[in-house]
Amino acid sequence: MLFDERPKMKREELFDREKELNELLSNLHRPLILLTGVRRIGKTSLLLVALNESKIPYILIDARKLKENYGFKDLYYLLSTSLSSSLDRLGEVLKKIKGVNILGMSVELSWKGRNYISLADLFDHLNEKRVIIAIDEAQRLRGPLSKEIRDAIAHAYDYDRNLTFILTGSEIGLLYDFLGIEDQTSPLYGRYYYELNLNRFSRSESEGFLEKGFEEYNVKVEKNIIDDIVNFLDGIPGWLTLAGNYLVSGKSLEDVKKISIEIALNEIFNLLESKRKVSEIVSRRYRYVLKCISEGKNTWSKLFECVSEKEGTAISSNTLSNVLHQLEGMSIIQNYEFLDPVYKEACKRLL
Repeated sequence: MLFDERPKMKREELFDREKELNELLSNLHRPLILLTGVRRIGKTSLLLVALNESKIPYILIDARKLKENYGFKDLYYLLSTSLSSSLDRLGEVLKKIKGVNILGMSVELSWKGRNYISLADLFDHLNEKRVIIAIDEAQRLRGPLSKEIRDAIAHAYDYDRNLTFILTGSEIGLLYDFLGIEDQTSPLYGRYYYELNLNRFSRSESEGFLEKGFEEYNVKVEKNIIDDIVNFLDGIPGWLTLAGNYLVSGKSLEDVKKISIEIALNEIFNLLESKRKVSEIVSRRYRYVLKCISEGKNTWSKLFECVSEKEGTAISSNTLSNVLHQLEGMSIIQNYEFLDPVYKEACKRLL
């Protein structure tokens, strides 16, 4: 069902991603692949379908589970959980690795002590078989252990020819930052990586997606309603799926818009709260920048004037540049415009 809100698992469940799926499958021989795109664009669905179609044993790591300042304990617990889900595919390899304990259907990794196993050693052992290591929202690996993880991936890039790493990221700039693509001190600097960037649906594709989804539920929706949905949500599959589900359940178009904005606003509040942990001033400045951009301040001078007015002081150019750089890295804005129209509507409601 197209309106199933969970990630898709089979090719026939995807809508109009045949080209991207075949492209990803044809590049699985490469050591490092980046799968990028804005939130709700369908990266996880495309990844899962490709993993299932490839028939190659894989490990799927959901980096969203990591807290911001994670440590070895957190990282190894996440890896243990991911390996536990891979026992049916990799059990024969895992049980031979020192530092890996298999208890029933669970895998335990030692992150300190005599049986400690490094990430590089773990990758070397997994290299016994052809394996894909997929890390969803890999930019969340940024933090205290970035260097150790980059070093291990770079080691595998050079020596573990049976391994392929697929890293997805909705905060594209932060993903590049984690890998050190432009950092000459990074072990991955200058290494070739294949990147597949998922684009939003075109207008006709968005209309076709909604029409087919409604047909699956035998629900008739007027063309003007579909046009309004597409105008508001701008071809982002996750939002279109949300809209389809609520309309099928009897909600009105205005309900859909209200719910979408509330969801986006909650995500913005979470961002501002994370900045508040740094300082109240930092959080407030992010709020003002987002608010001003949502009001159409689409040049440096207009934005600077707007933020300074709300702040009640002339903020420094460096401060504003840093906020803009971070928001671009999180793929929230680009060139003073929101990449997601629902985020724009949500930020208009910031005080």
